[in-house]
Amino acid sequence: MKFQPERPAGVNIVTRVDSTRVWIGTTAFEHSLLVPWSGEVRRWNATRFEALGTGHFEALLALEPELVIFGSGARLRFPSPALTRSLIERRIGIETMDLGAACRTFNVLAGEGRNVLAALLLEADGG
Repeated sequence: MKFQPERPAGVNIVTRVDSTRVWIGTTAFEHSLLVPWSGEVRRWNATRFEALGTGHFEALLALEPELVIFGSGARLRFPSPALTRSLIERRIGIETMDLGAACRTFNVLAGEGRNVLAALLLEADGG
């Protein structure tokens, strides 16, 4: 008997990740990106953890997620609550993880059909 994971049509799935690239399906990305559970993957203009501002997180509101998984780069780093206030005030959950854990968690939630958004920080030097 052959087992294959069930993947709903139209759902974005992270298929591979390393410290400088993330693959969504067969497409590799070498810049920070926003990955909704379904729909277009978008460039995120975040380039360094230290340079994150409120505008980076306010930009996520336009995608209307119920939950944001923030991949903070190669290592776990928590953004200041002031940066994520716009999400919290709108009752949008946010969880912070390192890049690999964020991608794995995103896949599970997206596979369940949850309206989840991965905000993945890819720094040029791997963070």
